[in-house]
Amino acid sequence: MLWGGTAPEMVGITLPKGETPVFALHDTVQGEGWAMAAIEKDAGDDPDVTHGAVIEVRVSASEGGIVFRAGEGVGTVTKPGLPIAPGEPAINPMPRDMMRKVVDELAASYGKKTDIAVEVGVRKGRALALKTWNPRLGIEGGLSILGTTGVVRPFSCAAWIASIHRGIDVAVATGTPHVAGCTGATSERVVQELYGLPDHAMLDMGDFAGGLLKYLRRHPVARLTIGGGIGKMTKLAQGAADLHSKRSQVDFAGLNAWATDAGLPEVAQANTALDAVTIAGPELAGIVAHHAKTQVEALLREAAVQVDTVVIDRGGTILGRAG
Repeated sequence: MLWGGTAPEMVGITLPKGETPVFALHDTVQGEGWAMAAIEKDAGDDPDVTHGAVIEVRVSASEGGIVFRAGEGVGTVTKPGLPIAPGEPAINPMPRDMMRKVVDELAASYGKKTDIAVEVGVRKGRALALKTWNPRLGIEGGLSILGTTGVVRPFSCAAWIASIHRGIDVAVATGTPHVAGCTGATSERVVQELYGLPDHAMLDMGDFAGGLLKYLRRHPVARLTIGGGIGKMTKLAQGAADLHSKRSQVDFAGLNAWATDAGLPEVAQANTALDAVTIAGPELAGIVAHHAKTQVEALLREAAVQVDTVVIDRGGTILGRAG
């Protein structure tokens, strides 16, 4: 549009792995010395907060070379540890490379220099970003333009674990001395209040204890708290690294053995781990916390990380701690 004056109704693109999707333009606007085109993101079946978001790019002449800018709704990086340096728009290396290639191709086609400013925006992106992990990662003012592959993988475990890794990267780069991984929102709130931790110290572990601990093993932080409900913490204590109900279950015979070894009432007939604690008393939750700490340390191997664990109930009451 900037160089030729018109825009097609459909735009094709080559993704990093060679796929060649075609997108309908949502709208276009052109002014003196600039042009803007937008598409609507289709995340398919993925529970993505940006599904249906309108993503726009405005181009204009730069003072030299290809320059990237954050438009309205795209954030700016403020902390080290991410693929993009602080002060830069939150546009990852892969989409930057893709845009550079397109500018290079079109410049050759039109006989122009590649002196172009590329400003990427997401309509309502500032509000959408509050539903993501961006604020914790130090990305302020909007969303990130990621695009590692350009292909959505519905409910991707790999994407969740990658987000955990970026959180650890930021913690290491900023010298954060104490981080926490929790299984859910309630345990996260309790642990954060218990230790007065800042938001960027809270790693969104969820069910992926193994993904968090294996990465911390290679990128250690001085202190780690693992917190969660009694059920998931019991599974962790019994050696599970993936705490999802489809991939691990509480071993009630093993839980009963811990109880009886400590002189507590038998819990073999308990329906849930919380039921077992109700029967045996809070001392059993302390035993679970102790075994969970041992398992976390085993997954960390020789990494110089001081570990403690916190076990809570659904209401946010601390049932047991270790470390």
